[in-house]
Amino acid sequence: MFPTKIARGAGSGGSVPVECCQICGHEPLETVLSLGYMPPVNQMVAIGAVQKQQIWFPTNLMYCSSCELVQLGVAVDPVIIFPPEYPYTSGMTRILRENFADLYAESSKLLGLTKDDLVIDIGSNDGTLISNFQKGGHRILGIEPTDVSKIANERGIPTIQRYFSKKVGREVKEKYGAAKVITAANCFAHIEDVHAIVEGILEMLAPDGVFISESHYLIGLLDDLQYDTVYHEHLRHYTVGSLAHLLGMHGLEVFHARKIPTHGGSIRVYAARKGTRPVQASVRELLASEPTGDAMRKRLASFRQDVMLSKERLHALIREVKEKGGRICGISAPSRASTLVNYVGLDSAIIDYVCEIEGSLKIGKCMPGTLIPVVEESRMFEDQPDCAIILSWHIADELAPKLRAKGYKGMLVTPLPVPRVLL
Repeated sequence: MFPTKIARGAGSGGSVPVECCQICGHEPLETVLSLGYMPPVNQMVAIGAVQKQQIWFPTNLMYCSSCELVQLGVAVDPVIIFPPEYPYTSGMTRILRENFADLYAESSKLLGLTKDDLVIDIGSNDGTLISNFQKGGHRILGIEPTDVSKIANERGIPTIQRYFSKKVGREVKEKYGAAKVITAANCFAHIEDVHAIVEGILEMLAPDGVFISESHYLIGLLDDLQYDTVYHEHLRHYTVGSLAHLLGMHGLEVFHARKIPTHGGSIRVYAARKGTRPVQASVRELLASEPTGDAMRKRLASFRQDVMLSKERLHALIREVKEKGGRICGISAPSRASTLVNYVGLDSAIIDYVCEIEGSLKIGKCMPGTLIPVVEESRMFEDQPDCAIILSWHIADELAPKLRAKGYKGMLVTPLPVPRVLL
């Protein structure tokens, strides 16, 4: 018996508390960390727009001592956090393009895919992931709830615009047939009723089919102090153990898993119906490396302390710049930057603007919860602010040399895991 789906009643204000574990139903959950109230990270208002009330929601991390799942303590209506005008496109990020090409190369070899095999991508965004399978000659279909699906269709990547559900899975199977591979990259931890999602995947999956998920990895989050990945899209932060527990409840077995570099540290997990594929050593090795029980509680407690200290250290560094009359800009506006900016309290009196590369859908809007404008990156090379905070700090080693090569001469700062000035 699976946990009851979170019920939304009248007056819920677009969110409901998560009172039991989203995977196993265990209660009570233990509080790990509170970042206070935050705005939805992808609701951005236009620069200069008349100010109006914005809804903010609590951002608390909770721990289940039964299945080891770390999860958000509130579920926000997906219509709020994934609006039709959702401004994120995965094709804008080089590391994601390279990762998705690697996913195709690895999976096609591991699974022995043929030209007739159908590949379905849930949360397919602009089609960047599934386009690799298309180029390989396979039949493909994307499922994407936001208007970004139109970009995919314009690129010749067949995509239906729907919020995924068991019903959608059944309809897709009837129309397109069973899928040999189903992928869900950076969305399998985002969708609210996860058991219904797995059931929908099983509706579409061929008897010998494989489900491949990519998600932020809890252990990487803890090790690198990635509290900025805690926001309302991310309902669950998986370990291999908690993910295997979830899939096992539906007769699926994890047979291969490995760490990947996307989003500062993620896991790619392959699962198939139990007994259909041999379990590889990669799964056993990752499971053995993950803390559980009291060891996990201790690790989570130290994480909470380190988050607080990181905030104080970043304040100290920024204060020194501002006391000298310095100007500060931000580099890049990923979703995670919204958490960092709002938790640390970096308003428009501290950060003059945030830069995005040309073509970003976020240019011309304000950072969520603030009046900080997002502008095209050429501005920072023209007016040379004294300090630039790399908000996409997890790819700072890639960004910093490019910024220097383009002519930026000021101070470069990475805010996490430990605030520091780059040489």
